Amino acid sequence: MDYKVLYEKTPVGRLFAIVAVPGIISMLVSSFYQLFDGIFVGQILGADAFAAVNLVMPFVIINFSVADLIGVGSAVPIAIRLGEKKEKEACNIFTSACLLIVGAAVVLGAVLFFFTDDILRLMGAESSLITQASQYIRVYALCSPVTTIVFAMDNYLRICGRIRYSMVLNILMSGLSAGLEFLFLYVFRFGIWGAALGTCLGMSVCAVLAFAPFAKGRMQLRFGRPKMSGAVLKSILTNGCPSFLNNLAGRITSIVMNIFLLRLGGAAAVSVYGVLMYVDGFVQPLLYGMCDSLQPAVGYNWGARNTARVKAIEKRCFSMAAAVSVAMAAVILLARGGIARLFVQASDTELMQMTIHALLLFAFTYVTRWLSFATQSFMSAVEKPGYATLLSVSTALVFPVILLVALESIGLDGIWLNFPLTSLLCGVMAAVILLRFRKKLRMEKNA
Repeated sequence: MDYKVLYEKTPVGRLFAIVAVPGIISMLVSSFYQLFDGIFVGQILGADAFAAVNLVMPFVIINFSVADLIGVGSAVPIAIRLGEKKEKEACNIFTSACLLIVGAAVVLGAVLFFFTDDILRLMGAESSLITQASQYIRVYALCSPVTTIVFAMDNYLRICGRIRYSMVLNILMSGLSAGLEFLFLYVFRFGIWGAALGTCLGMSVCAVLAFAPFAKGRMQLRFGRPKMSGAVLKSILTNGCPSFLNNLAGRITSIVMNIFLLRLGGAAAVSVYGVLMYVDGFVQPLLYGMCDSLQPAVGYNWGARNTARVKAIEKRCFSMAAAVSVAMAAVILLARGGIARLFVQASDTELMQMTIHALLLFAFTYVTRWLSFATQSFMSAVEKPGYATLLSVSTALVFPVILLVALESIGLDGIWLNFPLTSLLCGVMAAVILLRFRKKLRMEKNA
């Protein structure tokens, strides 16, 4: 379907089904892969390998978040330029962004390959954890120039209306990565590096397939000779900052929490935290798939000054995000024992009980998480990066660090309670931001 017809004319209910549902399916499949990834490592390689992966995972995600910074940051102005009928400018931003992603991936990959060991030592990790973590992250570092681009191409495919193709690629990537990881770990009995290799090979195949439609020159976005102006770079970085800072701040918080966890409970506490992150890695992508999939439609109509349609789209986005979030909170509460058994070996009863208790407290995170998440996505889509950045940094860094210090006296429970309390505080902040934004729009309309 032509992107103009899709974003301008399609009824909101049908638009949601065409755009958001495939995004949700894509992220759901990706979430299942992340769960299988944790299960494979925990059950096949054991608790030490599981702790090592979770200790180093923040650095892996930081690497990918740079591609997300540029991908999301460029997708917003691209969608708005298309809404303004400035297709040449949109194609220039697209080309420039792709080159930026590859260049950044080369630099960050080299940093991760050579310096992760030193960072882990400073964190207080034992030599056995460092050895396994290094094997894992160096595979990602070597593959970085090829794999990271896949996160941005997803945004560009959706902008061009190739939503089903994007969904198919995400499903293929998850299935291929899971299959290869199982083959490498269970059949070939590779070490922890096999888990990373399976994922990277799956991502590399899909990165090539994602580039194919653009390379043929048949899409609304086409490659050309880039004109990297300061204005283009500023637009990309400004609009991508909320998403990037959320990822970066979240990973910094994870690193800080891992330091506390190593001190308070050792490798076992790190493993429990890892289980929580795998659960969050299942729920969060569902919200992301829904809200992020609708961003091009919101940005396009915002650029076309069709505020009534923007409001209708966002009303659907907020209501569905709330329903998904609350439903997942109930699932975690009711199935916390089964969730723990997926990642923890049955013989390790102490770790099992610790995990079940942590999940009980963690589940309440999603009662209010939807409000700040949907608000942040909306603010990014309408080029209000200040509000979006405030929410992302508060969610991922400011409130978690404040609560980490404030709740330190109650031990590990303080860390497990950090998540629902952060979500509550950010929900209040999001409500205030929405009220201020609404008031400002009314004043501008009456002026």
